[in-house]
Amino acid sequence: MVQERCANADVKIALIDYDAGNLASVQNALAGMGAAFVRVAEPEALRSGGFSHVILPGVGAFGAAMNGLKKNAMDRALVRAVGEGMPLLGICLGMQLLFERSQESPGVAGLCLLEGECVAIPRLSGLKIPHMGWNTLDVAGNPPGFCDLPQNPAFYFVHTYHVVPQNAEIITATAAYGQPLCAMIARGKLWGAQCHPEKSGKVGLAWLQQFLDCTASY
Repeated sequence: MVQERCANADVKIALIDYDAGNLASVQNALAGMGAAFVRVAEPEALRSGGFSHVILPGVGAFGAAMNGLKKNAMDRALVRAVGEGMPLLGICLGMQLLFERSQESPGVAGLCLLEGECVAIPRLSGLKIPHMGWNTLDVAGNPPGFCDLPQNPAFYFVHTYHVVPQNAEIITATAAYGQPLCAMIARGKLWGAQCHPEKSGKVGLAWLQQFLDCTASY
């Protein structure tokens, strides 16, 4: 278990550890923000830990990640936590897992917290796959998370699949890579980032802070 102190006593983040997350970079980002966090690998710890927020990171394959969550019923614990009103942020593969399914792992159901699926980035001529590196975002209107950020903020990406939500209204930002790709989503207290805010410098940390602030205000 790793725990950090936080100047904001109301924030205590459960960082889900299921052998599929890029935990080190997320931990470093949260520590730099002064945000308290605990690595959580057991459902009971999530239920009884007195957490204010949950972050679900993720790297690797959709099916293997879901198997990691199902191994000790963490998948059900996450669905229960969201149903009880706990704010949750999915990062990269963690965002994809919030949806129903992925072309990467046919027959494997996601957490089904949001309707939609993950599909492969089209292999257009001259386009390198995976989509890796910095890309600017096209922010849709005035969504939560982007207050006082640059008009077209740059975030860091590493992914081969992208989310296609059934309800496009939950998309808060897209990134152009051959075509517009869903980069961030928000529905109430449930947020997702296909990019890596924890690796995106000051802008990424500012966005993460707004996730904590905006969802805590509900």
